[in-house]
Amino acid sequence: MFGYVEIDKPELKIREYELFRGYYCSLCKSLGRRYGQISRFTLTYDLTFLYVLLDALNSLPAGGKMQSCIAHPIKKRFVVNSNIFAEYTSDMNIILMYYNLMDKWEDERKLLGKTGTLVLRRAFNKAQRLYPKKAKNISDQLKTLSRIEKQGCDSTDEAAESFALIMSEIFNCDHIEGEVEKKALSWLGYNLGRWIYILDAYDDIEKDNEKSNYNPLLEQYKYDGKDIKEFKESIKDKVNFSLTYSLSEVEKAYSLLEIEKNKGIMDNILYSGLILKTDSVLQGKREMNEKRSV
Repeated sequence: MFGYVEIDKPELKIREYELFRGYYCSLCKSLGRRYGQISRFTLTYDLTFLYVLLDALNSLPAGGKMQSCIAHPIKKRFVVNSNIFAEYTSDMNIILMYYNLMDKWEDERKLLGKTGTLVLRRAFNKAQRLYPKKAKNISDQLKTLSRIEKQGCDSTDEAAESFALIMSEIFNCDHIEGEVEKKALSWLGYNLGRWIYILDAYDDIEKDNEKSNYNPLLEQYKYDGKDIKEFKESIKDKVNFSLTYSLSEVEKAYSLLEIEKNKGIMDNILYSGLILKTDSVLQGKREMNEKRSV
């Protein structure tokens, strides 16, 4: 369900792209320092976006230096200096990915899920100790989501609610002091989570139908077993309306935030990247929606 939040690279200025990549590398290194090298493979653009967003509320310049790493041992890259937001995002990444892998094992008996939870268990225990309330809230919502899916819920809005609340919890960062900012971040995360869940459901219609997996769109719009491509096309406008509404709420929440820096990157993702991804999925241009290297 991760990997949908992306930059629109051609529209970014070169220095903005280098800075975004610097945040990605900074978060990757933070994961390695805090949770070991294997944890770095769990990083996605979605959590990089959160790091860039949280640090955009910080007035201090995004300093950094050229560094090499395991992925790029020869050519050094600019890496943003780590801070409390890098650490927080690393912690949330571990909690989220651990539960995501556990869900894959419990619901689909995927060996990757079982192996992943064993590998990340120690890291998860550490992150859980740091944020016990958040970890519990995320766990509770994932259990609710699992129950709803097993019941074959025929309301996409109801099915999307739990993941929306999970993202709301993650975006509501404890290290942001202003109440207005915290509420705006929470609402932004909620609607981004709703957008991700519904977009992922549309993206997976054919796969879920083939494997007889639960999909809220198949249930809500009463798929009758006929041509799946025709069905997908028939509901596209309705799904697009729901996705567009979620993105409009994301933009409203974003407008309430006092952005101190990274505005070019943030605007690129929110006003271009997410829209392009929506159009791409609705047009059936399926991609590998998992971790991508920058």
